[in-house]
Amino acid sequence: MVTLTDIKDKLTEANLKITHQRLVIYEALLKCMNHPTAEYIYDKIKEDNPSVSLGTVHKTLDKFVEVDLAKKVLSTDHLKRFDANISKHNHIYLENSKEIIDYHDEELQQIILDYLKKKKLNNIKIKDVQLQINADKIDKKLSVSIK
Repeated sequence: MVTLTDIKDKLTEANLKITHQRLVIYEALLKCMNHPTAEYIYDKIKEDNPSVSLGTVHKTLDKFVEVDLAKKVLSTDHLKRFDANISKHNHIYLENSKEIIDYHDEELQQIILDYLKKKKLNNIKIKDVQLQINADKIDKKLSVSIK
């Protein structure tokens, strides 16, 4: 369980001023394991925080991405979603249910990085690789939790 002190520490480490808006938005993001949109976060916080606008949520989430407190996750439905899990991992996007599931596979990450290294891409430095696998959930009992 993440505490308010933990959230304040993360914001401070990222050299962000601690504001009420940042605290509630980051806390909501951390609680959402479903890779939420800005609109989803806004809906979760607006009742208790009526002074926080949807625009503020968008700008704050983008700032969190900029300072590596979150990552953007794109889906085939063109919604910009956010992920507070900043560890290296990939995603499986289930198109029929719109779910995004974290997929941890260090071997796959290394294979992709080794492949790109062999290609000797000029004038670019690869910082990270995020693979998104698009699929459909076939069996309602299916659960993907690969680490």
